[in-house]
Amino acid sequence: MKKEYLSFVILLITTFGFSQRYKVLKGSLESLKGISEYNITFDYSAVEVHGYESEGAFLKEKMDKRKNKEGKAEEFKKEWFESRTTKYEPNFINYFNERFTNNEIELVINSESKYTMNLKTTWIYPGYFSEDAKISVVINVFETANPKNIIAKIKFNRVRGIDKEQFNINLSNRIANAYEKVAKNLAMQLKRFL
Repeated sequence: MKKEYLSFVILLITTFGFSQRYKVLKGSLESLKGISEYNITFDYSAVEVHGYESEGAFLKEKMDKRKNKEGKAEEFKKEWFESRTTKYEPNFINYFNERFTNNEIELVINSESKYTMNLKTTWIYPGYFSEDAKISVVINVFETANPKNIIAKIKFNRVRGIDKEQFNINLSNRIANAYEKVAKNLAMQLKRFL
């Protein structure tokens, strides 16, 4: 019985480890030990949208589908960009900070923190009504005063959003759920070195 239980635990840990889909590209997570606060910044300058040549091509197709409905095309475009600051970023920050109930690590916007964490979104799969969104991000941690001094560079690849409801018809909510999952995964990795 004990052997079966141990085998199950090892299988669970192994499966969980692979499901995180992250890779340290530069530096190490260990080097972040002892850092309790990060200035957090976000970068969407090179976002690819799954199945489209560019983010512009994605927006054009979605807006063309809505052009016969008064105001809907511009509304879609506006929500696409506004969701970054109204949903994705606050969801990421709040979800991350909530994982550290004793404020061992905190993400702060526009702070004078010694270290900055930049989250660059590189790929988005928006998902559909019954399918979760996924995102890929590269996270760079560096000295705020010396951005070229990268302490750690981590890539989270195709992270699936946290399921909150069976059918999520709102595109930006689906994507925001994926940012929460990245925050959860990052927090889990950093907790290993507290």
